[in-house]
Amino acid sequence: MSTDQPDYMKAKAWPFEQARQILKRLDIEKKRGIERGDKPVVFETGYGPSGLPHIGTFGEVVRTIMVMEAFRALTEDKIPMRLICVSDDMDGMRKVPGNMPEQDMLQANLGKPLTDVPDPFGCHESFGHHNNHKLREFLDGFGFEYEFKSATDLYKAGVYDGMLLRALEKFDDIMNVMLPTLGEERRATYSPFLPISPSTGQVLYVPMKSVNAKDGTITFDDSDGTEVTVKVTGGNAKLQWKPDFGMRWAALGVDFEMFGKDHQANSIIYSRICKILGAQPPVQYVYELFLDDKGEKISKTKGNGISIDEWLTYATPESLALYMFTKPRTAKRLFFDVIPKAVDEYFQHLNAYQRQDADQKINNPVWHIHAGRPPQDTTPVSFALLLNLVSASNASDKDILWGFIERYSPGANAADYPVLDKLAGYAVRYYEDFVKPSKTYRTPTEQEGAALMDLAGRLRQVPEAEQADSEALQTLIFSVGKDHEFENLRNWFKAIYEVCLGQTQGPRFGSFVAIYGPDETAQLIDNALAGKFG
Repeated sequence: MSTDQPDYMKAKAWPFEQARQILKRLDIEKKRGIERGDKPVVFETGYGPSGLPHIGTFGEVVRTIMVMEAFRALTEDKIPMRLICVSDDMDGMRKVPGNMPEQDMLQANLGKPLTDVPDPFGCHESFGHHNNHKLREFLDGFGFEYEFKSATDLYKAGVYDGMLLRALEKFDDIMNVMLPTLGEERRATYSPFLPISPSTGQVLYVPMKSVNAKDGTITFDDSDGTEVTVKVTGGNAKLQWKPDFGMRWAALGVDFEMFGKDHQANSIIYSRICKILGAQPPVQYVYELFLDDKGEKISKTKGNGISIDEWLTYATPESLALYMFTKPRTAKRLFFDVIPKAVDEYFQHLNAYQRQDADQKINNPVWHIHAGRPPQDTTPVSFALLLNLVSASNASDKDILWGFIERYSPGANAADYPVLDKLAGYAVRYYEDFVKPSKTYRTPTEQEGAALMDLAGRLRQVPEAEQADSEALQTLIFSVGKDHEFENLRNWFKAIYEVCLGQTQGPRFGSFVAIYGPDETAQLIDNALAGKFG
């Protein structure tokens, strides 16, 4: 195992696996005589701005950047790269998101391209522009380097014109790919081209009466029944979403794209369309979908799950990035109760990084979260412990928590521990909004009550020199459980949490006592036994 220079070609982390697939793609191109010259490797992400962006959208971008950084390391930064973020904002609005204002106005604009629908918030030129702004605002705030592309602009500015004309030439080939995937009724009216109605401005799902590859035109019946002929270029028409996916790959020269499992069955279609248009499909990576607290897929239109802003109200951006890095091919619940674990796991990985050799480091999530340059920020107190501290102390602001922290770690202060200071603020907000409302205290059994009284008494007798010794305190708590003959000591610790803190689990209780104080913990136990909760 290397201790100085990591072996990137053998790294097991999934971003390196994908980066090696891109290298294979470039090798295949070279063997076929395709010279890229200075052409950069293009990474692309797609975004449907039918609603406000959610964390799944962010996850696609941050995961793609992780692959880019792995590719950069593999190639020693000798091959240029681009990240393109494309918004499908020329799609027609097919339904009104239930979490939006101005429902009647949006209903009146159904069918129009999202960039032609007025902004229900009244602050941007369209609904599509508003949602694009929200996405870019966060991506910019996170420091990502990317090129934003609006599908409306790409169609209207002529960037797609060449591929649209080629699609018209290959109309029958594209239809041969699409028709077998459709039901009988849909096949009768299907067209890969969706014209924009000259009379209503709506995106029309109508059959073509004729196509003219020589003139670059399509003929169809408009909404009022009038026969219309328009050019497919210049934004007069767009492609159905499946052909559009493959066309976009071909037009933008995409080398890598990842997408959710809901696209997996259609990826074959995207690839075939791309080949019909004369290009090679990119390397593709399929990730599992995020689920809400009920196990349902999160959706922009439903507004379920967590928004980007909500996560960052209660936790650090790094914890969110870690959540995105971990097991992308496993379906995961994306709700508020996953936040504390993500925060603490991030710092566990960060602390471990300093002790690892070079090969271990490149498989550590923090290498990928920080593009190979993780900080040395640490925190002496876990987020879970801070939450319990807020609970026990009824802290309404982080300054109260610092009083306990400074006693546990003399000389510690917010200026020297800015990360811990942020965590303290997050803990107060998270506790107030999610922990406190769901607390359920219970009455102890006779065995538990006797053990808790004993524990309170012993805590009051802890020598001053051992009052901040979490190991000694943990041993003391274990001893009480053994003396009171708990068959399973897990049940003893569970009883402490349920009776004294109103929850089923928490951090190592010895650490909690060390920071909260043995006398204060004894009083907490007395209050719980007397029925004085919270």
